Amino acid sequence: MSDVFGATYAGLYDLLYSDKDYEAECDLVHRLLQRYGNQSISSIVDFGCGTGNHAFPLSHRGYDVVGVERSENMLALARRRLAHANTYNIAFHQGDIRNVQIGRAFDSALMMFAVLGYQIENEDVLSTLKTARAHLREGGLLIFDVWYGPAVLHQRPSDRIKVTRSENESVLRAASGELDIAHHRCLVRFQVWRLAQERVLAETEESHMMRFFFPLELQLLLAFSGFILIRLGAFPDFDADPGETTWNVLGVARAV
Repeated sequence: MSDVFGATYAGLYDLLYSDKDYEAECDLVHRLLQRYGNQSISSIVDFGCGTGNHAFPLSHRGYDVVGVERSENMLALARRRLAHANTYNIAFHQGDIRNVQIGRAFDSALMMFAVLGYQIENEDVLSTLKTARAHLREGGLLIFDVWYGPAVLHQRPSDRIKVTRSENESVLRAASGELDIAHHRCLVRFQVWRLAQERVLAETEESHMMRFFFPLELQLLLAFSGFILIRLGAFPDFDADPGETTWNVLGVARAV
């Protein structure tokens, strides 16, 4: 069993999620920064930035972006992209988002694509949120998405197969989930095959432990970390209130 975001999985990551609309998500982030910012917002720290799929579009929209990523494999891909796009105002740092110290304050912080959900224990969640708070000026905004507890318990995880094709190859991923209701988490097991002309070029297995959250729980965790939760909306339809079929929610919090 490989580590989370091991070399094979990381190398297939962008192909696996080529159907994810990062541009639309960054448009939404931009609108929320404009809507809730109490002054001009020009800088963003992107915690758990992965291969930079939010960092690059946000930089293209004029933001000064610093990405932080723990996985060496994911960060290498982000830096490779940056080396071929030197007009972007982006920097990448390797570090654990529970304790990284960048040495500067930002107008806003992101934790997108369930980054906060990878923090399993309460201590991990609080350390991560406190790290975000330490890198925000007073009044700065934190935007994050998580799995929504009521929907997870209502819908339950199911076995899924996803096939993604490029010009010369395809990726097959099988996913299954196992709920641990008492601890608000779900163990997701992935099996991934990279195929070309019916030949297996690479395969890997990973297990990702994911935490899901409830509204009052998030409000309390944020308060302990120096934030006020402004709104928790459905994701990507942020103006809609989440319900039992809203697996993903987006939160906006203000540093106080």
